[in-house]
Amino acid sequence: MSLTRAQPASGTEAMETVAPAVDLVLGASACCLACVFTNPLEVVKTRLQLQGELQARGTYPRPYRGFLASVAAVVRADGLCGLQKGLAAGLLYQGLMNGVRFYCYSLAGQAGLTQQPGGTVVAGAVAGALGAFVGSPAYLVKTQLQAQTVAAMAVGHQHHHQSVLGALETVWRQQGLAGLWRGVGGAVPRVMVGSAAQLATFASAKAWVQEQQWLPEDSWLVALAGGMISSVAVAAVMTPFDVVSTRLYNQPVDGTGRGQLYGGLADCLVKIWRQEGPLALYKGLGPAYLRLGPHTILSMLFWDELRKLAARGQRQGT
Repeated sequence: MSLTRAQPASGTEAMETVAPAVDLVLGASACCLACVFTNPLEVVKTRLQLQGELQARGTYPRPYRGFLASVAAVVRADGLCGLQKGLAAGLLYQGLMNGVRFYCYSLAGQAGLTQQPGGTVVAGAVAGALGAFVGSPAYLVKTQLQAQTVAAMAVGHQHHHQSVLGALETVWRQQGLAGLWRGVGGAVPRVMVGSAAQLATFASAKAWVQEQQWLPEDSWLVALAGGMISSVAVAAVMTPFDVVSTRLYNQPVDGTGRGQLYGGLADCLVKIWRQEGPLALYKGLGPAYLRLGPHTILSMLFWDELRKLAARGQRQGT
């Protein structure tokens, strides 16, 4: 069985078929490619989101100020390679999370669920939740590695990991299997809202651009336009959950593996609101958009183009 996706083509319906298993590989590959380009933005975003944790504005030092100044601060503290901190864990996360996400979304399309009213939003949210759960250990390690830096520039708790495997081993040894999924309660809603916004707005925006016939039907610019619109929606709804997710993943834990700062998603939201103010939920919004925008555009563009190639290959093989 394969997913059937309709595209208008000169007044007729052109059909592309891609098996869900192919979508798994293509989705994971596309998002990993995008991650290589956007990981430096993720490093800056993580540092800004941890800066001034649970402290009132104006009462703490700010080694990171704005996007460009923060990039320069990371380079001064960690060198150019510091901008790619956590890349291996980021690639692992993107492969796991998006492989599952695109596979499940493709299955939903195959079953006709995405053609129902609100189907793209529901399918995107559920697929994102499953992907976030599977990829959570990798995101945990990625966040902790990206927060690490020299003492003078440190923000948030410092975990002092040496590598991705070393970090996973340390967490496993100290906190057990459950420790690898600590913080998943913040990751699941984060990816659910982001995935629903991304997949729903990309599909509808791309279809709308095609209907306007402003661009050649098979041009990559159609996917690019859809990705640009999608990235605005993703950044708007995802950033507060992104801040909470970063805090939950990076917080120190006690001997039983319980977080020392936050008890979970709701507790984290309330503490940030009360102690830092509501605007703190949008800390790092600039880098978050600059990261989410290119990542959404590149991943959806790569995915769409790879799907076209795969569909053509399937047609030629039949």
